Amino acid sequence: MKAHLLYPDRDFDFSAEPGTFDDDLLRDLELAVVLQAMAKGDRFLLDVSRRVLLESLDDVGLVLYRQAVLADCMEQEETVRELYALVVAALGDKRGLFWGIRSGSPAVTLGGAVTQLEAFSVRLRELRQLADRRREEFRSEGFVHLFESIRRDLDDEYLETLRRHLRQLQFRDGVLLSGRLDRDNSGIDYVLRAPSTKRPRWRERVGLAPRTSYTFTIPPRDEGAANELAELTNRGLNQVANAAAQAADHIESYFTMLRAELAFYVACLNLAGALLERGTPLVFPTPLPSEPARFACGDLRDTALVLQTAETVVGNDVDADDRPLVVVTGANSGGKSTFLRSVGLAQLMTQCGMYVTASSYRSSLHSAVFTHFGREEDESMRSGRLDDELRRMSVIVDAAARHALVLFNESFSGTNEREGSEIGRQIVQALLERDVAVFFVTHQFDFADGFRISRPSTTRFLRAERAADGRPSYRLVPADPLPTSFAVDVYRRIGGFAGADPGVSGVGHGDEAPLEVGGEAGSDAVVSERMS
Repeated sequence: MKAHLLYPDRDFDFSAEPGTFDDDLLRDLELAVVLQAMAKGDRFLLDVSRRVLLESLDDVGLVLYRQAVLADCMEQEETVRELYALVVAALGDKRGLFWGIRSGSPAVTLGGAVTQLEAFSVRLRELRQLADRRREEFRSEGFVHLFESIRRDLDDEYLETLRRHLRQLQFRDGVLLSGRLDRDNSGIDYVLRAPSTKRPRWRERVGLAPRTSYTFTIPPRDEGAANELAELTNRGLNQVANAAAQAADHIESYFTMLRAELAFYVACLNLAGALLERGTPLVFPTPLPSEPARFACGDLRDTALVLQTAETVVGNDVDADDRPLVVVTGANSGGKSTFLRSVGLAQLMTQCGMYVTASSYRSSLHSAVFTHFGREEDESMRSGRLDDELRRMSVIVDAAARHALVLFNESFSGTNEREGSEIGRQIVQALLERDVAVFFVTHQFDFADGFRISRPSTTRFLRAERAADGRPSYRLVPADPLPTSFAVDVYRRIGGFAGADPGVSGVGHGDEAPLEVGGEAGSDAVVSERMS
């Protein structure tokens, strides 16, 4: 039997090593917050969720397959949780029983296997009963296959045969073996036989007819004879002990895989509950083929931020179809990095078959997702910030195949704007030529304006919206980049001269010096401005 809830034709490989870029995704997209909400303190759910979420399917059919399974889970949450609890209990039974498969003694191995099979048989019967009661409530291909396989493979005949064999393997009337003598009179070809149900005839029982069998009794203190008898028994039990142990292992592996695959969907139910409590919209995204580039969202929100705040998180509406490059500019603390994280999280959730925190979402599937976010400077002083950025970028470029997605957040700001813009422009241009989609958050006007001039039809420009008083709305609007990041507004808002003119000249007007800003809210933003 197979679970096949994550793939229609194979098991999920939960033993695979973590990906090279998994730690970057966890850190830059704040995935730990999402995973903790999925796990709700369960380490097994945490591990399974992490592995599946970071897998990134690039097949539309597989994504839709998982979406259908998850939709069933959300509609039949009580049944799914009951099924998961049953499987967890079955594996818990094994941990609570003595298990002698590795003891080396066939008799002990057989005893342990039979004990385990008896416990499993109870759970298999419960699994069959649940499938009979609930199968009509599910419509997805994954659950239909699961329940059909349970009803087919665990039918009444199988369960009765299993019960009968387990009863025989208890050997309540002793062990019946056959064998023969070799040329040197040593015993060979020992075979375990089913005990006879026929009783001797009455004439034989009263001694009036020849005996059909003979017995002898080992003296209580004859240890040598007892050891020889145990050795004979073990020879006869060896094959059946191995077969019983393999049967127990087979059923255990089925429960183990079913638990792991169900665990992902239970974790999704946990996360959905936490998000819905906060009034966040959830929608199953529309996955599209990798080519051509497609991206559009309605009220897209940062899932991690939703889980961390009691306030209503502002969503964004973006249409970037046929635009493989999205450049985001605007003032600090305007929601640019939040939007970038929302895209990264939504894409990973899309490509593992989950819902996303939006009212609508459609996107091409990518071969992989990479992040290149700003880092603090190396404290050991062995390398500067720009060196570190270029080193990490080199690794990403080597790994990014066609149709990958790269998210840049204030990249190449470890040098002056002219050099940083030129480095960024050459790298992004090379990625686009390789059919890699790019989202780039930047304060570098030279970089952004260069693509406005050279690629206006294939680039979507977004800018952090500002109210008339300079306060951010945390929404992004389609708009060309500006040669200012509104440092004066930031200065007034975070502790300059309250209500007074700080004496800082305007930015980007007349012959005043240009503004240089690096980083987002919460980072070490550096604001350089000519003071009057």
